[in-house]
Amino acid sequence: MTVHVWDYLAEYEKEKEDILDAVERVFASGQLVLGQSVKGFEEEFARYHGAGYCTGVDNGTNALKLGLEALGVGPGDEVITVSNTAAPTVVAIMGTGATPVFVDVRESDFLMDTDQVEAAVTPRTKVLLPVHLYGQCADMAPLKRIAGKHGLKILEDCAQAHGARHHGRLAGTMGDAAAFSFYPTKVLGAYGDGGAVITSDEETDRALRQLRYYGMEKVYYVVRTPGHNSRLDEVQAEILRRKLGRLDAYVEGRNAVARRYEEGLGDLTGPGGLLLPATNDGNGHVYYVYVVRHPRRDDILEALKAYDISLNISYPWPVHTMSGFARLGWSEGSLPVTEKLAGEIFSLPMYPSLPEAVQERTISALREVLAAL
Repeated sequence: MTVHVWDYLAEYEKEKEDILDAVERVFASGQLVLGQSVKGFEEEFARYHGAGYCTGVDNGTNALKLGLEALGVGPGDEVITVSNTAAPTVVAIMGTGATPVFVDVRESDFLMDTDQVEAAVTPRTKVLLPVHLYGQCADMAPLKRIAGKHGLKILEDCAQAHGARHHGRLAGTMGDAAAFSFYPTKVLGAYGDGGAVITSDEETDRALRQLRYYGMEKVYYVVRTPGHNSRLDEVQAEILRRKLGRLDAYVEGRNAVARRYEEGLGDLTGPGGLLLPATNDGNGHVYYVYVVRHPRRDDILEALKAYDISLNISYPWPVHTMSGFARLGWSEGSLPVTEKLAGEIFSLPMYPSLPEAVQERTISALREVLAAL
């Protein structure tokens, strides 16, 4: 059996009755679009975060795009973010007509280097977009200070950080709004696509609700600002309602997997060796992915194929080096830490239902490969 970084089938077997009941409930409800399941999930997801409002949308990319638009971002504006992220972060910014401006990340945690942010602010800057990457939060205090000083908004990218905490605050509760993805691999994942934006600002929420439904205030009403067709599906919303009650258990399951990696691989760390994830002081990590680092990453991944272990790299190509974003003008070498990490990081299997035997097989194989380098 090939070992992969993610699999949902064991979890589905455990939760099958509840998942299928959620589907049946929606199908029997007589309302398949923007019904009681979406409404209920929005209320419950907002309550979980202590936020005033939640707007369910069709995917995480549009959660970012609509979140930016609701905060007033448009053509001619700039949004400061990172290149060490999934491409949708940048696709969403460019989808508003704005320009992404990159700062580098820190070698210690792969998160936004907040010391570089203020120097990147220009008169065109509208929003700071930190990415809470791999399961832990970026350093928010300096970002809030910079935003306050320059009159900027903050949109948190929480696609990888459901349930993560930063000095006691949940990811998504420290900016003006926060975007979430419910892609199946996420800490809180649907059985298809989905997304949401939370905020405690009434006007921002009102704008979001219009934007997700063509720009209408209600069905077949006047369009005042053209929007999108970006509605969270009723079936996915009902499944997410069920899974939301298990989110904290999912987080604990991922932390248990992380502890086993620390126990099995912790003695291999050091200069030139395998580097395991570092959790910053004040952070509660949820380990969306378990990203390790080694200077001979490619040799390791190739050798693991003989053990029938197939691992991922998150991410092998920094966004600013991709041909699709060449017109932004960021040459190779402009973000040295991001580019260095792209050649050294890789992800070990991580999901709450990961069998201990499969994890031990991965640890054993990795130890053998490292010993042979």
